[in-house]
Amino acid sequence: MRALITGITGQDGSYLADFLLSKGYDVTGMVRRSSTETFERIAHIKHRLTLKQADLLDQLSLIKIMEEVKPDEIYNLAAMSFVPTSWIQPTLTGEFTGIGVTRMLEAMRQVCPTARFYQASSSEMFGKVREVPQTELTPFHPRSPYGVAKVYGHFITVNYRESYNLFAVSGILFNHESPRRGKEFVTRKISDGVARIKRGLQKELRMGNLDAQRDWGFAGDYVKAMWLMLQQKQPDDFVVATGEAHSVREFIELAFDHVGLNWKNHVVVDPEFLRPAEVEHLLGDSSKARRMLGWKPEVNFRQLVHSMVDADLDRLKDQGG
Repeated sequence: MRALITGITGQDGSYLADFLLSKGYDVTGMVRRSSTETFERIAHIKHRLTLKQADLLDQLSLIKIMEEVKPDEIYNLAAMSFVPTSWIQPTLTGEFTGIGVTRMLEAMRQVCPTARFYQASSSEMFGKVREVPQTELTPFHPRSPYGVAKVYGHFITVNYRESYNLFAVSGILFNHESPRRGKEFVTRKISDGVARIKRGLQKELRMGNLDAQRDWGFAGDYVKAMWLMLQQKQPDDFVVATGEAHSVREFIELAFDHVGLNWKNHVVVDPEFLRPAEVEHLLGDSSKARRMLGWKPEVNFRQLVHSMVDADLDRLKDQGG
């Protein structure tokens, strides 16, 4: 089986590549020509991957890569994925995260219409939630340019599935983290900050809204759900979540406790990190995925927090005390 992964150098892309290689797949990763190219997350498997240049902003490059790879499965994980940046670059976010999905689907329709397509939808589409927990049928009310672009990407996937009879699915993934998470994301900012404070490299951790609640899972568990969606007889969309919500404050408390520190002595709430429109409470109901895909999360919240802190402590062991 041949798989094409966009966003392979990201957190999810690297875990998905690990997983597909373990299944015996021939994996090609799509990478952008970039001045700050980082292959850190896939360094351990790079020799087993084929990497090809293409760009979600360039239709011809997508057609070309699909002609060369002839994929059986396409995983579209690439996006402008950091929510705060979407406020600073809203148009570019729309191009990558929204219109980019259309370019991928159109290239697939022209070149390899029998392939199976996975679109990375997001719990940020729910935004100002209409109900708790959120299911596949909960109406969307996105609260950021990123969330709005993801809604477009989601519905254009549905549209191509229904209009052209493509096997195209969307996974509505709730927050999923890991030691491979980028440092700009709140969970990794916390684990890295805790490790730095423990190692004596910094004294305080500046945070935004501590009351926001998220349904946090482990990225390594969630990529299995992506694969399972493409193994079904019929294409369908699924919420992937743990069904537990935890506040940012809880994440902080667990992380500091793990290294024997009191978080109240180190955390400073800084208005600079508050969003223009906050998403307060995301909680997913993944009962459809559990029932139809046989999927369930294996790493719990405490294990996730501890693994992230441990990885950052280990990374910084030669730098601090």
